Amino acid sequence: MTIEAQDEQQAATKDRLVASRISQDVGFLLAKLHVGGSAVNNRALAEFDLKERSYSVLMLADSGLEPTQRELADFLSLDPSQIVSLVDELEKRKLVVRAPGKQDRRAKTVTATVQGSQLLAQASVAAGRAEARVLASLDDRELEQLRALLGKALWG
Repeated sequence: MTIEAQDEQQAATKDRLVASRISQDVGFLLAKLHVGGSAVNNRALAEFDLKERSYSVLMLADSGLEPTQRELADFLSLDPSQIVSLVDELEKRKLVVRAPGKQDRRAKTVTATVQGSQLLAQASVAAGRAEARVLASLDDRELEQLRALLGKALWG
């Protein structure tokens, strides 16, 4: 079977299964969009030796908010040990630094270095292009609505 024939067969199967009830399930739709979007994001971020999770940590570290590792774990819905590994990797690359927290010196804040901010600026362009590809079927108004609705669903 040729690649073109495989693509046609997959498209026909997808079109047929879209008629199922699960295609109206919000959890399924969000999960499917996340999986597809993550794959596209990870491909776009690969040239910067980043993945979606490390990119997210770097973005929060560059926010000026001085998040603690615990806050990163909570906000990104990751286990604290995963955050430690991600921060370790970014720190080895000199993209972030850890520092004692201002309110609790035992809590470590994570802040982007100048090098981290510069890499983030470049990676953000690639991530933006990837997001635009995934959401290309939405116009600007729909995209704004989607962001607003997802934000409302997550944070009220």
